[in-house]
Amino acid sequence: MRQWAARLNPWKLWARSLPFRVVLTTMSASVVILVATGWFLIDQSSRGIIAGKTQASVAEAAAVVDVMQRDLSTTDLRTTTLGERITRLGRDATNRGQAGSQYLVVIETPISQIGSAGLAASSIPASIRQAVAGGDGLWSTPTLIQYSDTRASEPGLVVASRLTAPGGATYPIFFIFPTAQEQRTLEVVQQATLATGVFLLAGLGVVVYLMTLQVLRPVRAARLAAERLAAGHLDDRMAVTGAEDLAGLARSMNHMATELEHKVSELEDLSTVQQRFVSDVSHELRTPLTTIRMAGEVLYAHRDQFDTTSARSAELLSAELDRFEALLADLLEISRFDAGAAKLSLEVVNLETLVVDEMAAHEPLAARAGSVITLESDGNCMAEVDRRRIQRIIRNLITNAIEHGEGKPITVHVRGDVDAVAIAVRDRGVGFTALQGNQLFNRFWRADPSRGRRVGGTGLGLSISLEDARLHGGWLTAWGRPGEGAQFRLTLPRAAGGTLRSSPLPTVPAEVKGAANAKKS
Repeated sequence: MRQWAARLNPWKLWARSLPFRVVLTTMSASVVILVATGWFLIDQSSRGIIAGKTQASVAEAAAVVDVMQRDLSTTDLRTTTLGERITRLGRDATNRGQAGSQYLVVIETPISQIGSAGLAASSIPASIRQAVAGGDGLWSTPTLIQYSDTRASEPGLVVASRLTAPGGATYPIFFIFPTAQEQRTLEVVQQATLATGVFLLAGLGVVVYLMTLQVLRPVRAARLAAERLAAGHLDDRMAVTGAEDLAGLARSMNHMATELEHKVSELEDLSTVQQRFVSDVSHELRTPLTTIRMAGEVLYAHRDQFDTTSARSAELLSAELDRFEALLADLLEISRFDAGAAKLSLEVVNLETLVVDEMAAHEPLAARAGSVITLESDGNCMAEVDRRRIQRIIRNLITNAIEHGEGKPITVHVRGDVDAVAIAVRDRGVGFTALQGNQLFNRFWRADPSRGRRVGGTGLGLSISLEDARLHGGWLTAWGRPGEGAQFRLTLPRAAGGTLRSSPLPTVPAEVKGAANAKKS
């Protein structure tokens, strides 16, 4: 249930589903348009119906008032009283109004109210009474018709005028027209408008969704094709149907895949040639290097018998031969990795012992650089590894830390858990940028080739270390910030062939993470 609730979360759907965003946006805009259109339609319908009813009611009332006024003007007061005449006129008007259930009539006299029975006096608004009292003419206003009997209230329209009797006496007359039928007509219009809007929104939503799927289908196919290309299936192609823009997308994707396949093939061929060249050159150089090494050792052993210049030349020759031999060994190791011929010679080793040995071996170099190397270990460091390769990784990491540590303290952390053992070398030197971090393990890459180096290197150390770590099924990661130093972390499974899920040591140094958390708080 929670999984379904999470999938139906509107915010997640908005972020992940383009059809949902398109449909929701279209529906929202449609709702606004339909509400505005519906309001305009209902308003105009209401105005038209009310205006028509008012016009008809006023015309009807005017005709009746005209007849009553002529009849009242011809009244002979010698044969009948004015009160009797007004009463008869009111009764006749009431009968005419009740004949078609058209209207109710009220004539107000100083002593009584003549007209339709059961009509409450509150049905006639005070405003229209004041208007009638102010002069001749016809006035109309909406009202709520209320009854003094059991009949329910209903909406209506009041049309008012006044009758002038012989002698100048005036009698206000009110015609009350029920508008219940018009109100029901308005309700029908409102219901029809609402139903039309609902059906239109539903249909529009379905149409927009289907159109979105029709547009997105080739886009999704392109995404899947790109994922297959990224996975190495360079021979996959998209189906091209039609001649519109979406078909053009498929053709472009296929053209890109073809070009990419050609480029990858060229790069693979070039890489194969380069690897073969490195391997061949490395092997071919071993024989002349051995001869030069023998001659160099003879000269170095007798340097005391030479003059100063010759003795110094013999020393430089020996040092450069050492560097050249190290480079050749690294190239041979790289060629073995490329050929897939690298093998592990496994044994159970205490990694803390390896770290202590390498720290001791590099202590003179660290002292010349001004750095102090310290060890932090929990003692839980046994693992099944290739001693020679792990020693090489540790040596490369410590050498790298001394070279870039700018004479600042260096800390080596060793920690283990149930499944893994980790070694982290932390320096506080120049560090590196995120862009440089993506190139650290590239072959022959150096952060600053122009900077003077205290330690001779081939530019292959970190690349070989990464291959050694992968050969063990381990990780070699790097963290760094300019001016804050760097940390290289090696994580290895305790048992050969084990799978790593986490590392006993963090990628980011603990003090840096703690400072960042303190700054946030």
